[in-house]
Amino acid sequence: MCEILEIPRSSHYQSLQIVVSNREQENQELTKEIHLIYLESKGRYGAPKVHESLLTKGFSLSLKRVQRLMSKASIRSITKKKYRPYPSKEKVIQLDNLLKRDFTTQTINEKWVADITYIHTLKDGWGYLASVLDLHSKKIVGYFFHVL
Repeated sequence: MCEILEIPRSSHYQSLQIVVSNREQENQELTKEIHLIYLESKGRYGAPKVHESLLTKGFSLSLKRVQRLMSKASIRSITKKKYRPYPSKEKVIQLDNLLKRDFTTQTINEKWVADITYIHTLKDGWGYLASVLDLHSKKIVGYFFHVL
């Protein structure tokens, strides 16, 4: 077979005895450790924080090596782009102030006020909450929460 493929016999026998180098064994151990740290951080840690964790555990390696091992193992930190509100190009229509700062009421459902506020949640990021308040009972009549 070696004659047909035109390769030396020594190459064939050498391929049967492939030995994993010490560096490759160390890289495999480090990759397992990196994967554990990554799972403990719920996928949030990138190479700098994983590197810092490995240093505190007593490993001696560079940040570049951690980056290389993480990219080889297809490990990436979960990043979400921060929401930045931007100005709208639509013109705002100003409506008349019907209450004229008179917030007194005689009966329920006579006057309602509304408010919109932005809320940052850890799971979904930025969202907004719109709520409607009855001025007589001081209770929320309705609300709507939407994640951006």
